Amino acid sequence: MAATIATTGPVTLSASRPWYRILYVQVLIAIVLGAIVGWLWPSLATNEWIKALGDGFIKLIKMVIAPIIFCTVVSGIAHIQDAKKVGRIGVKALVYFEIVSTFALVIGLIVGNLVRPGAGFGSAVVNAQAVANYAKQAEAQRSVDFVLHIIPDTVVGAFAQGEILQVLLFAILFGFALMGLGERGHTIRSFIDDAGHSVFGVISIVMRAAPVGAFGAMAYTIGKFGTGAILNLIGLIATFYVTAALFVFVVLGLIARLAGFSILKFLAYIKDELLIVLGTSSSESALPSLMEKLERLGCSRSVVGLVVPTGYSFNLDGTNIYMTLASLFIAQALGVDLSFGQQLTILIVAMLTSKGASGITGAGFITLAATLAVVDPRLVPGMAIVLGIDKFMSECRALTNLCGNGVACVIVAWWEGELDREKLATNLNKEIDPTDLETALTTD
Repeated sequence: MAATIATTGPVTLSASRPWYRILYVQVLIAIVLGAIVGWLWPSLATNEWIKALGDGFIKLIKMVIAPIIFCTVVSGIAHIQDAKKVGRIGVKALVYFEIVSTFALVIGLIVGNLVRPGAGFGSAVVNAQAVANYAKQAEAQRSVDFVLHIIPDTVVGAFAQGEILQVLLFAILFGFALMGLGERGHTIRSFIDDAGHSVFGVISIVMRAAPVGAFGAMAYTIGKFGTGAILNLIGLIATFYVTAALFVFVVLGLIARLAGFSILKFLAYIKDELLIVLGTSSSESALPSLMEKLERLGCSRSVVGLVVPTGYSFNLDGTNIYMTLASLFIAQALGVDLSFGQQLTILIVAMLTSKGASGITGAGFITLAATLAVVDPRLVPGMAIVLGIDKFMSECRALTNLCGNGVACVIVAWWEGELDREKLATNLNKEIDPTDLETALTTD
């Protein structure tokens, strides 16, 4: 079974709809308005109802993540005739994740040593209790066997709690079981296929609220933390954003070029998702629509269903850059000279802790605490230096993670021979309107 776009021919972006009805334009306007409201009327922006706009939208998205992953993965596996193919895709994805994640960690270390953003840093306001809370969560996370956590206590519990890895595990097992039924499983396969299309229909409805959610999240962020919070440590923020941009445009750009597509065109294709992540500071808010767009782009359903959800836990490029760069910044700010061996330890530990904290609120900051505790416990109190601006860096982490997972899916599909080149060229060259979330999917 293949998914195709129900269109009668190429449709240009300008001919499809007025500019003010395009989703990414609406989200961009909402972000700007939210920033203005947060700046000029902070008391209004920090109202609990304004905050609820952003939180409510994210909850709406999270509501359907588990069923989308389940339906997509089960459908992708159940329609594969060769069971070895599933394992082959998974191995290729993990190999790619580890190689690219290592590049992200190394780039963070190199930039941190060259730029030295923490050198000469003055006194910082220490929020000891907040740091202690994060360190406690990091200790708890390190003490739990990550492998056992992937196995849910109950299947229903995995869906109820929105544990992506647990849902993914059950979906893989269910998909293999359905594959083994052969023709007897036709009715269930058809039901799951139809259910998946229905859930994507729910996403089309929910995405109409994206501008409202982006407005609320941005207004509350600026109203609560203020523009002064950005200016206090503008050097670190700027260094982090530039480093992430270098990773996306240079590292991911070269990888994309190797596969025969342009990273700039790819980013333009997923601009809706990027703006939604920017407004909500959550990469999960764009997960469902990203999976749909990657399937439209020509990646097979089995690759999308396996690579993207797994990448949200194992391919956190933005988080990796943040951990190495922030670790060096804190060490420099506190005057602690890290040896080459300690910096190598940061790289190794960060590679592990970034996986262990998946699905935890504030995962980037928690993994930083776990990493610093292993490298040098003296550095843990220094987390207070970056605590106030972590919110602004979390947006960049989420954006980089989203870009990395999108490119990873295309690369694995290309590597596996499951990439439709014609669809890829058509979408990236804007011969159809990628912002139309209501485009119907039909099955052959």
